[in-house]
Amino acid sequence: MNRRRPLMLMRPVPGPSPIHALWAGTKLIAALAISVLLTVMPSWIAIGLVALLILFTAALAGISPRCIPSIPRGVWLLVVAGSLFTIVNGGAPELRLGPATLGVGGFLDFLRVTSLGLVLIGLGAVISWTTQVAEIAPAVALLFRPLRILRVPIDDWAVTISLAFRMFPMLSEEFRLLAAARRLQPPQPEKPSRRAEVVDLCTAAMVVSLRRATEMGDAITARGGAGRISAHPIYPGWRDALAAAVLAAVVTLAFLLG
Repeated sequence: MNRRRPLMLMRPVPGPSPIHALWAGTKLIAALAISVLLTVMPSWIAIGLVALLILFTAALAGISPRCIPSIPRGVWLLVVAGSLFTIVNGGAPELRLGPATLGVGGFLDFLRVTSLGLVLIGLGAVISWTTQVAEIAPAVALLFRPLRILRVPIDDWAVTISLAFRMFPMLSEEFRLLAAARRLQPPQPEKPSRRAEVVDLCTAAMVVSLRRATEMGDAITARGGAGRISAHPIYPGWRDALAAAVLAAVVTLAFLLG
C-alpha cells in the first residue's frame, strides 16, 4: 500500500544549487512577473513556456518528484466532473463523430484554466522549496525601500510576511498532530454532532496557534526584537542578473509567439 505524501511548503529542499543561491527578491520578482504574464496573456504558449521554465528550474535545484504531495481522490473526481460539464456545454471547435457533432471548446478552456492553476502552484512550490524563510523579510524590505519616502512601514510589512511564512509549516505540523490524536481517541459512548466536532477542532486549532505565537514572540524578543528580522539584507549578484535575463527572455518570447 502506497503511503500518501503530505504537502510540505516553506521547507527548503536540502542541498546547494544555483537556484538555492539566488537572492530571495529575485524569486519574488520572478513570481510577480510570471503571474502578470499569465494574467494578461493566459495562452497555451505562455503556459507551456512557463511550465518548461519551472521544470528546468526544479531540475537545476535538484528537487525530486517525491516532493510532490499525493493528490486526494476527491480532487481527481472534481476534475473529471468539471471536464464532463464543460464537454456538455460544447463550443467551437467541433469534432464530427459520424452523424454526431461534439463541441470541445469549453473542455479546452477548462484544460487551459486547470493547467494555468497547476503552473502557478508549481511556481510557488519551487520558490518555497528553494528559499529560506529568514531571507524573505530582508528581501521585501530592500525591494520596497523607495516607499519609505512616503513613510510606509516597510519593515513592519516585511516582518509580518516573514512571520506568516515561518508559521505556516509549524501550524501545518500541529494540525497534522491534532488530526492523528483525534483518530487515536477511543470511541465515545455517545457520538457528538458534526457541529460539536467542528467547534472542538476550531478550539484546539486556536489554542495551538496562540501557543505557537507566544513562543515565537518570546524568541523574537530574546533575539533583539522584530527589527532584526529585516536587518542585514542580502544583495543580488551575478546569478540574479543571469536569472533575470532568462526570465525576461521567456516573457518576451511568450509575448512574441502569443
